[in-house]
Amino acid sequence: MKWNNGKIKIQTISPLVAAGMYSLTVVAHQPSGRRDRPNIIFILADDLGYGDLGCYGQQHVKTPHIDRLAREGMRFTQHYAGCTVSAPSRSSLVTGLHTGHTPIRGNKGAFGGDYPLPAESHTIGEMLKSAGYATGCFGKWGLGAPATEGAPHRQGFDAFFGFNSQRLAHNYYPYYLWNGQDTVWLDGNKGKGKGQYAQDLIHQHATDFIRMHRNEPFFACLTYIIPHAELVNPDDSIAALYRGKFPETPYRGTDDGPAYKEGGYGSTSHPRADFAAMVTRLDAYVGDIYRLLKELGIDNNTVIFFSSDNGPHEEGGADPDFFNSSGPLRGVKRDLYEGGIRVPLIAWYPPGIAAASVSDHISAFWDMMPTFAELAGTKTPKNIDGISFVPTLFGKSGQKQHDFLYWEFHERGGRIAARKGKWKAVWLNVGNPEKTAVELYDLSKDMHEDHNVAAQYPDVLAEMGKIKDTRVPSEIWNFGMKNK
Repeated sequence: MKWNNGKIKIQTISPLVAAGMYSLTVVAHQPSGRRDRPNIIFILADDLGYGDLGCYGQQHVKTPHIDRLAREGMRFTQHYAGCTVSAPSRSSLVTGLHTGHTPIRGNKGAFGGDYPLPAESHTIGEMLKSAGYATGCFGKWGLGAPATEGAPHRQGFDAFFGFNSQRLAHNYYPYYLWNGQDTVWLDGNKGKGKGQYAQDLIHQHATDFIRMHRNEPFFACLTYIIPHAELVNPDDSIAALYRGKFPETPYRGTDDGPAYKEGGYGSTSHPRADFAAMVTRLDAYVGDIYRLLKELGIDNNTVIFFSSDNGPHEEGGADPDFFNSSGPLRGVKRDLYEGGIRVPLIAWYPPGIAAASVSDHISAFWDMMPTFAELAGTKTPKNIDGISFVPTLFGKSGQKQHDFLYWEFHERGGRIAARKGKWKAVWLNVGNPEKTAVELYDLSKDMHEDHNVAAQYPDVLAEMGKIKDTRVPSEIWNFGMKNK
């Protein structure tokens, strides 16, 4: 990649791709022949905070292409991830269910990968595939290893390229990636080699998929791993943008240990510069997709959504405080305060979404499934928690509102959060009933959640408790307690 006066030029991304040494594995798909429904591209950053984009107030990092999507589309100020960590957040996204109902409610390894979605799950991929869309996922999956029922090809995706395991997705120069059910070995990364930057390869496959399906409706779920985990960039002009720009404290990772490239983090002498460059690199991918849609003449028939799976992380030398990554919010990844779960959401669709519009509609990941269903002209699955926000996107009346939002987190003693209107409740140490504590915040006056008003509003707290009691118990995800 090359950055030149604010413009990013995608040059040869990988010798393997350029030489045509491997290609997408695609399941046979019958085009519907209809072109009256928009293509849908959902771009998901990994651990990008509410304040990490210029259009959300970021001062240190350049994100001109994502900012352009906001100028030409709609920016949401009260959109929430499915959870505060990866797997349950993504499970909520693909099933339309919040973490009190969705099958995967935490990060848990199993069967050579991550705990898998069960076969009976009904996903966004299956919904759109049955509606005649070609479906592809590119990046991180984390909802079931290739041999399990949770694998992408068993959950409605015609094509998949990237990291199947969340742990391996910590690294940007891994030994291998997955192309559908096949392992793709990256020989340039053998030993300590850094010949093939995984995220560039993933992006190339994503754009190949868009080109391949330009003449039929497609759903491209681009689950980029940037800026998650280790802070590592190729030595190119994007990385050079930030070298020497910030005071730095070198970060020592696991480069020399057995854990490296198996989930450990690489070292960096300039972690702040590397973080900034990674976010700008993600922005470059977005700019590349924007130009590709225009090149193919499908920009007026494609909806782009951009979001993040949870709040900003602190691993691998990341410094969310320096970048003010949570913006005006309290907390980071693994918190159920706003900074851990409130995330950017930008929606772009020139024919229908007003430019430079801003919405304070309260929405969450489980709303994406019914929103995509309405855009695709297909039926919304029954018994989900999501509500379509298409009326908000197109400036129409009749937008339905949530009675409440709900989250749970199965680490650090167990945590639950619920939002109802302006009220937000957070329960801590849920796994130990004798030590469980509850906090209550009025977000209309206290967005940063500094003032716990639980003692002043016992009636509100009682109503919030009723929300907590609506979760469906699970033997697997029950805060370490016995199921009752």
